Amino acid sequence: MSALFADLGALHFMRPWWLLGLLALPVAAWWWRAQARRRSVWQDAVDPHLLPHLLVPADRSPRRGLARWSGLLAAALAVLALAGPGVRKAEYPLWQTKAPLVIALDLSSATLARDLPPSRLAQARAKIAALLRERVGGQVALVVFADDAYTVAPLTEDAANVALFLDALAPDVMPEDGHRGDRAIAWSQRLLRSAGFDQGEILLLTDRADGEAIAEAARARAIGYRVSTIGLGTAQGGVFDIQAGLGNAKLDAKSLQRLAAAGGGGYHVLTAGEADLRALGVLDPQAGDGAAARGEKIASWRDDGYWLLPLVMLFSLPLFRRGGATLALLMLALWLPMPPAQAQDAGNLWRRADQQAYARMQEGVAAYRKQQYDAAIEKFNGDHSADGQYNLGNALAKAGRYDEAIAAYDRALKRRPGMQDAVANRKAVKMAKERKLPPSKQSQQQQQQQQQQQQQQQQQQQQQQQQQQQQQQQQQQQQQQQQQQQQQQQQQQQQQQQQQQQQQQQQQQQQQQQQQQQQQQQQQQQQQQQQQQKDRQSTPDKPSDARQQQQADAAQRQRMQEAMHKQQQQQQQQQTQGQPKQAPKETPEQRERRIANQAQLQRVPDDPGALLRTKLRLEYERRQGRLQ
Repeated sequence: MSALFADLGALHFMRPWWLLGLLALPVAAWWWRAQARRRSVWQDAVDPHLLPHLLVPADRSPRRGLARWSGLLAAALAVLALAGPGVRKAEYPLWQTKAPLVIALDLSSATLARDLPPSRLAQARAKIAALLRERVGGQVALVVFADDAYTVAPLTEDAANVALFLDALAPDVMPEDGHRGDRAIAWSQRLLRSAGFDQGEILLLTDRADGEAIAEAARARAIGYRVSTIGLGTAQGGVFDIQAGLGNAKLDAKSLQRLAAAGGGGYHVLTAGEADLRALGVLDPQAGDGAAARGEKIASWRDDGYWLLPLVMLFSLPLFRRGGATLALLMLALWLPMPPAQAQDAGNLWRRADQQAYARMQEGVAAYRKQQYDAAIEKFNGDHSADGQYNLGNALAKAGRYDEAIAAYDRALKRRPGMQDAVANRKAVKMAKERKLPPSKQSQQQQQQQQQQQQQQQQQQQQQQQQQQQQQQQQQQQQQQQQQQQQQQQQQQQQQQQQQQQQQQQQQQQQQQQQQQQQQQQQQQQQQQQQQQKDRQSTPDKPSDARQQQQADAAQRQRMQEAMHKQQQQQQQQQTQGQPKQAPKETPEQRERRIANQAQLQRVPDDPGALLRTKLRLEYERRQGRLQ
């Protein structure tokens, strides 16, 4: 209280025009007094000496006078409260707007040079991806240039959506080849101005700069935009393909340094790490110039008029002849501690509905930054404004629910047509959705795409019916396949039985042949023995010759048996080799999986730059006047 009274000398009224109401209080008091003294109608109809006996005397009690004066005092205090008296100042931090960044990438044919392995283009993509990943806050836009400059992604705070376009960046998406850095700087300035930024940064990734680009950088600096450069390539240069043959692109560091000096920024050659980005100061965007950039605070008067309201109510009590006790109890209830209020959609005693919606939005933003996308969707889902639906679309896109995200972007655009961030994010989500689907023939005109969407909606029911029919057909096919497999198994069993019977017959035939051969051998032996006996009888003097002849015959029989045994083994091997090998059994699920894998292998690879190429071609034709 002592500090409050010490500051009474610095009394300040935030709405001083309400003090004019004090001038009306004397007029109101005079009118009130005149109404109290107004002559009664009986004074004109009754004689004066009879009036004291007929009229009730006016109330001249002190209570009546106290009520009048307390009412005037309550009115004066109410006027002072409406004027917004303040005796103290409170410090509030100034709103700090982080400087936006426009990235301008050179997509001329020189970016295909391989002096920076694997190529300049690959290194530039990786550098931009690192910048988008490590940058802390601030809006980012992406511009590409060759013979002219084009917008790939407008200024947005969602750097992840800008990163979706990096895979599609290549020289073949540009309508015309060339190197116009001055147009890239001019187009970047146009993006910053259209977004309402008086200050910002432009980062140029290229290998050289001409006089026109340096002059344009100086003009950008004069407006308030800082231009920095990152050099692509090496001083030795690299070879790349052009229509006339081969070209050689070298890094001209001196021209890039002059451009950076003219633009008030810095120059650094492209490095593998983040040293170049940190040296240029693009990872930590700074606020604008002045007090906001220095983080200063502003002192503002506090409205203390609400402290007079209890006094207004207190001095108003004598005006109520009846119900004064009720009003006193009401005032006492206001001073009692209130239970904590629960948030409701329509607001409560402590927060309005818009304040509660803002709190939910902040909670959703915090959950989104923590990558808790389901919680963010729950918080954003109750906000039906354009910004709320835009935030909901971003959270749904991060959660992989692309169709719902596109619908949320459509609702945001319906509430705020021309919302560039919503348009850009919708295109990015649509591209991400189409990448995950099998490649199909896409129309180049938006009207045909809308017609296709309508046809798809009409064909959904037909597709469902077809799917049911296909499922039934698949079930029938599976049953047929099972029956065929059973038949094949039965056939294989029959073939095996036949083969076994054939083998048994062959074995029987072989046994019969062996028996016949043995019988023939026995007969031959008997004949030989008989012949030997005859020879012995006729020539008894040569026993040694007969003994040698027997040994030779026995050796020949043994050789014949071994040859027959080898021949039988060879026949058995030929029979086993000639039998078809049984293929491994394949289930219907394995067959379907094999067919699906073969279909995926036969698909045409996706072209991520097709949509971007079409977009830039249409923009080029519009600028040339070919497309109205």
